[in-house]
Amino acid sequence: MAVHPLPMSPPAPRLGPDQVLETLLSEGETWGDSSEWLPALPSESADLWFTSPPYADARAYSRIHPDRYVDWFLPYGKLMLEATKDTGWLVLNIKNRVAKSGPLQGQRHPYVYQLVIALQQQGWRWLETYIWSKPNAVPGRFGPRTKDSFEYVYAFAKGPKPYFDLDAIRVPYKTTPEEIERRKLDKLGRRNTGAGFGRDRTTTYLRGGADPGNVVSVPQTYNQHKGAGGHTAAMPEGLAEFFIRACSPEGGVVIDPFAGSGTTAVVARRLGRLGGGLEIHRSFVDAAHERLQRGEPDDVPVVIDLAR
Repeated sequence: MAVHPLPMSPPAPRLGPDQVLETLLSEGETWGDSSEWLPALPSESADLWFTSPPYADARAYSRIHPDRYVDWFLPYGKLMLEATKDTGWLVLNIKNRVAKSGPLQGQRHPYVYQLVIALQQQGWRWLETYIWSKPNAVPGRFGPRTKDSFEYVYAFAKGPKPYFDLDAIRVPYKTTPEEIERRKLDKLGRRNTGAGFGRDRTTTYLRGGADPGNVVSVPQTYNQHKGAGGHTAAMPEGLAEFFIRACSPEGGVVIDPFAGSGTTAVVARRLGRLGGGLEIHRSFVDAAHERLQRGEPDDVPVVIDLAR
């Protein structure tokens, strides 16, 4: 019997749009090139794209020069926009870089900001910038500056009325239980200040938790040391959980076009969503399948304490 070696490049989709989507969601993570698979998806089929694409000039497995990054990413942005429901989102975790060479050597390269503006011009509605605060960030090599202790997470919506569940990500109130109960009895409603601003106490404390704000504190993950197929930038599960809860309904379709070791699909499935992803590196796909089979949390404890 002849033995055929495995192909070195991932296979292209050879199915209809509905079957392509079914493949992604059934496999959890599919070995494939997003530039080939995204056009094959049904239009308006995804509720949420939650992804952390390769950062510019950062990893040996995918080096993209920051000068070329926007041109590299925009075709994916267009394909995702076409495959997103009117109520859907693109949530993008990305980090800027210190330029290693050229006229900006030693300075922060502006490719992240250029990308955000380009995506907005492409048709995505830039609704919010979140800060992922990393309390255990590792010191970098580039001075004179302190270590990077945060990354950006940009939230883009397709339409004017995206799905958003603030109640799903509320955090415990910082005031005492007695004070919360007292304020629930406030019948005066809005308390105006001399500046003309105020808040409605009759609703502030009736939601089961406080608005968490747009700074999300989640420890940087180290689960790549536990068999993530050699992936050196695995996304923490707590970060994915925050945005999947807020930006997708139960039973919704959540896809990561740069899926890495599978965090998006793992967390989406755990939260009752239909999760899938695409990844061009076969070793990462194999690691993701192992995580999907285990199903249980595979990360350090999460700092953010979401309301349940």
